[in-house]
Amino acid sequence: MTATVAAVILASIFLFPLNAHAGRSCEQVRPSAAAIAKGMALAQRTSEALDASGARVVLLARAGQDLSKYGLRYSHVGWAYKTEAGPWRVVHKLNQCGTAVAEVYRQGLGQFFLDDPWRYETAWSVPTPAVQAQMLAALNETPARITRLHVEPYSIVSYVWGRKYQQSNQWAIETMAAAMEPATIRTREQAQAWLQFKGYEPTTLKLGPLARLGGRISAANVTFDDHPNEKRFADRIETVTADSVFEWLPRAGLGAAPVVLGL
Repeated sequence: MTATVAAVILASIFLFPLNAHAGRSCEQVRPSAAAIAKGMALAQRTSEALDASGARVVLLARAGQDLSKYGLRYSHVGWAYKTEAGPWRVVHKLNQCGTAVAEVYRQGLGQFFLDDPWRYETAWSVPTPAVQAQMLAALNETPARITRLHVEPYSIVSYVWGRKYQQSNQWAIETMAAAMEPATIRTREQAQAWLQFKGYEPTTLKLGPLARLGGRISAANVTFDDHPNEKRFADRIETVTADSVFEWLPRAGLGAAPVVLGL
């Protein structure tokens, strides 16, 4: 085992709450040796590519679910940053075992890519130097700052401008807003106003009543009651997706177009 691989593995230890898996049941399934090898290989290659980029902070995505029927490639984003000790770590929000609550975690790249991905592929956007500086300050500060806008109630399709629930990608960009204006943004409402000012546009999912009913009955982490009635009953579910964030960052002058890496 190389020193690089060992560092990536050691950096996979949780620093925030334990025992959660994003959008999955709590069944204890032992990962296969092949899955572990592929996840760690992707982590190592990602670490090397991020080091070569010269970035200190990136918005990192993974393909945890197959969302191709919605025209989406990635399911989940988190903020990856280079630590003073060397390894990259990722701060992101995870849904607890398919329930209606979530927490914020700090993980190594190895753990980030071992969460049973649909596809062993990642992408990242390098923010502008100004965004990196603000995000790095927030990520290195006390957990209370990076979780300031986090709320536990979770829906995987939470309304982009709602505040009843908060899904993982929504937390990531609201946290970015708070990091960019730490003196003035104290609430989710203020963060969402900043995002609207910067031109963020959510993904609109076309979900009919049967799809909405099926999702609500079959999963605790899927609910639609925070969406405005005029949009929900017109089958327009507006939510934050990794793909929409990647499209927005370059358009808003806040980051570069995403770089893709896969096995």
